[in-house]
Amino acid sequence: MKVSEAIIGQANGTDVVAYTLTNPNGISLTAMTYGATITELMMPDKNGKTENVILTMDSLDDYVTHRPYYGATIGRVAGRIAKGSFDLDGTTHQLVVNEGVNQLHGGPAGLDTHVWDAEIEASADEASIHFTTIDADGANGYPGNLSVTVSYTLTAENEWKVTYRATTDKATLFNPTNHVYFNLSGDINRPILQHNLQLNSAVFAELGDENLPTGALLPSEGTPFDFRSAGTLAVAAEQSHPQTQKVAGFDHPFLLQHDDGKPDAILSDVESGRSVKMYTDQDCVVIFMHNGSVDKYTISGSPVIQYAGITLETQALPDAINQEGFGDITLRPDEVYSAETIYKFEVQD
Repeated sequence: MKVSEAIIGQANGTDVVAYTLTNPNGISLTAMTYGATITELMMPDKNGKTENVILTMDSLDDYVTHRPYYGATIGRVAGRIAKGSFDLDGTTHQLVVNEGVNQLHGGPAGLDTHVWDAEIEASADEASIHFTTIDADGANGYPGNLSVTVSYTLTAENEWKVTYRATTDKATLFNPTNHVYFNLSGDINRPILQHNLQLNSAVFAELGDENLPTGALLPSEGTPFDFRSAGTLAVAAEQSHPQTQKVAGFDHPFLLQHDDGKPDAILSDVESGRSVKMYTDQDCVVIFMHNGSVDKYTISGSPVIQYAGITLETQALPDAINQEGFGDITLRPDEVYSAETIYKFEVQD
């Protein structure tokens, strides 16, 4: 395994370092200390052409200025928290809001804005970047000093492993994710509507006002949300269902079933032959399709088209702290949070 690094600029008055891990099969992963963000994932297609298969901004300044969450580590809590408020152990906590009256992705100074420390670990079979940071007590309104480690590992088996570990000195909330957008075609000017998706899920969370979960978990059978058998993402763009009409596609949590040994999700692009199989120990995956175009910035020098990429955000269900039956995202001082997601990349002729 090959590892290289370079200082690419500064953020928050601190040097930002980008690390590149390369395996023997021509797959490389680049991630930077700003936001513990994956910025590039290069892989060959069925014809041997190597291309970047994730959405990448043009510069560090663009990540800092526009904050689109591309490839970033999200936290403390991924998704929206209704009214930026929650009750914990008899105390009401008011968070700093950053999307109307709600908090999104941990607030205005979430983990995606930190410059993380990093250490490299490498062997013949795999290489890892171990990112660490401390989110201070009161940051964005959350209680407790939260110590977080996020590790990105690239293996000789063409796997990208994302692992999380966290501890706190006060009861708090923690529900992280990674916000990488895939476009397996390698062409950012080609929408992902012809990608095929398969999900080990029969239930999705209904969205209400302000894209917050209503608390209802709906069966996907007979709807555009049924991907138990592989189907193209074009079904979302057709907006034939009230839920796809609400967000012009998908921005929905899918509850995962976790059959042993089977991928929780498979995303594939027939034209390039590329696919990614996702395995996770998390309860759900949020599928978001970059449902709008963007004119504020470019990616890889090109305008950001509608449906430019798709996320596979593994996490607990959004707004779980305010929704009965959505799971417990509380982290206490005597606990260690741990989670892992694996993306396995393959090429078919």
